[in-house]
Amino acid sequence: MSQSNSIRTQQITVFSVLYAISLVHLLNDTIQSVVPAIFPIIRTSLNLSFGQIGLIALAMNLTASLFQPFIGFYTDKRPLPYMLPIGVLFTLTGVVFLALAGSFSAMIVAVILIGLGSSILHPESSRVAYLAAGPRRGLAQSIFQVGGNIGSSLGPILTALIFVPLGQYGVIWFTFAAAGAFIVQMFVAKWYKTHIANRPKASRTIRAAKPLSRKMITYSMVILIMMLFSKFVYLASMTGYYAFFLMDHFKLSNGRAQLFIFALLAAGTVGTFMGGPIADRFGRRNTIWFSILGTAPFSILLPYANEFFSAVLCICVGFILHIGFSVIVVYAQELLPGKVGTVSGLFFGVAFGLGGIGSAILGSLADSMGISFIIQICAFLPLIGLLAALLPTDSKLNAAAAIETTA
Repeated sequence: MSQSNSIRTQQITVFSVLYAISLVHLLNDTIQSVVPAIFPIIRTSLNLSFGQIGLIALAMNLTASLFQPFIGFYTDKRPLPYMLPIGVLFTLTGVVFLALAGSFSAMIVAVILIGLGSSILHPESSRVAYLAAGPRRGLAQSIFQVGGNIGSSLGPILTALIFVPLGQYGVIWFTFAAAGAFIVQMFVAKWYKTHIANRPKASRTIRAAKPLSRKMITYSMVILIMMLFSKFVYLASMTGYYAFFLMDHFKLSNGRAQLFIFALLAAGTVGTFMGGPIADRFGRRNTIWFSILGTAPFSILLPYANEFFSAVLCICVGFILHIGFSVIVVYAQELLPGKVGTVSGLFFGVAFGLGGIGSAILGSLADSMGISFIIQICAFLPLIGLLAALLPTDSKLNAAAAIETTA
């Protein structure tokens, strides 16, 4: 392929690839969502404390958190397309262990394997989204991310339909999801390999006359990580413990309580998809600010609402809170151009790590302080969104962004 053809290819949005990685993200995150969704079941069957439940979430999320930045950093320098299907094999093995686990330690091994699969999927698939995006990076990241949100939202509803009647062993059905993800990842890996082979051999980077200072980039990254802290620790409180709150507060069954979590995550799927277009219309910084801080009024009211309005507030929280994540990732990629894998690995890794650490800490607090205290105190986390006002404006970010041109 000639250099001019390569340049034109890079300006085309490859929707077939974007839909493929979104589908794999859906299947992967469906499997991950099974873990917190079966917490009420394994707490009884394995006689676990809330603290042990928190440690299970920590083991899965911390595994993904620690490995993702390193994988992203390494593949920025040396792309490895066929890591994508290999990662799914870790997940497949983890699913089998999860279905058969008869002890706390076996459950830890199962979720570590699932975490390893995610640690490969997220930075590498995010890179594929970047490569397949052409000029529509926000939309591409939203398409990729919305698959994950759909998968996450399926966990609670699957608990009501599968795990309540079938128990823990019902997880074995998800081996079919993992096998399907493996087949799709083989297709993606083939495209990825071909795309790399057809890229121009050399490139150079031209920076704007007034790039952002290293200090500004550093504090901007810290602020973005604080946004992730706010979102994912609050989300951990909801996905891991809000069902217990509903069961205790309204005397709901586990299956009915899971429907509230499904409503929150399903609304989050819509919010994720809308994030890119909203950012294109109103700006990335404004969207990030709205997504985190705009959640606060609804999250603060949620612990005190009746059953009906709890469902309404869950939908509002889920929609607004999920608008910003894909926008945060694209914003960070533009802060650090040329380091797509590193940024994606760092941000997905931080997201998983914060969610896992948050679950472990919240589980211990729930044992000592009670579930209601956890839900009430975490409701104030979205107020951290005030920090988004300190981020560079979109115009400053665009003016300072590096412009890649072929040599």
